[in-house]
Amino acid sequence: MNKQDRVWSVQEAKAKFSEVVRRALSEGPQLVTVHGKPAVTISAVADKAEMQAETGATLVELLNNSPLRLLRAVKFERTKLPARSRPVKLA
Repeated sequence: MNKQDRVWSVQEAKAKFSEVVRRALSEGPQLVTVHGKPAVTISAVADKAEMQAETGATLVELLNNSPLRLLRAVKFERTKLPARSRPVKLA
């Protein structure tokens, strides 16, 4: 859990939802627990965009800058896999 996370029980988050949203926008992700166990995180849309920006391309760049690249043992490349689909009967 990050320092920014504020922990709310589900009952408290329901009762103070506006406050949870306000804090997610101003302070960062807010963690909601169910029976004392982490359940969901409420975060700003900007946070989500930042998380989604971390793509496979970033991972490939990280791996290619690792010590393995210096050893020339491995070359990492990003590949796109075709989406799997199956026929579905619509009623």
